[in-house]
Amino acid sequence: MADKLRVTLVKSVVSTNPDARRTVRALGLHRIGETVELPDNPAVRGQIRAVRYLLTVNDETRAPRGGRESGKSSSTETQPGEETES
Repeated sequence: MADKLRVTLVKSVVSTNPDARRTVRALGLHRIGETVELPDNPAVRGQIRAVRYLLTVNDETRAPRGGRESGKSSSTETQPGEETES
């Protein structure tokens, strides 16, 4: 598991049930667009899962910021001017 999760509130809690509102507040989120870093543990993951339709979650260790690890393209298509072996 990652050390931290970056959680952002992307939808309003106005039309949700009171339990969902309390869960969002317990996660430390107050307004749309606000982002918090939370520890990655089963309790926090459970809270996030309960209100996942209101949030976006970024796992800090899922992928490096640069994107691909190697400089090669991961697709199987050929680039212009490149020949394939048949």
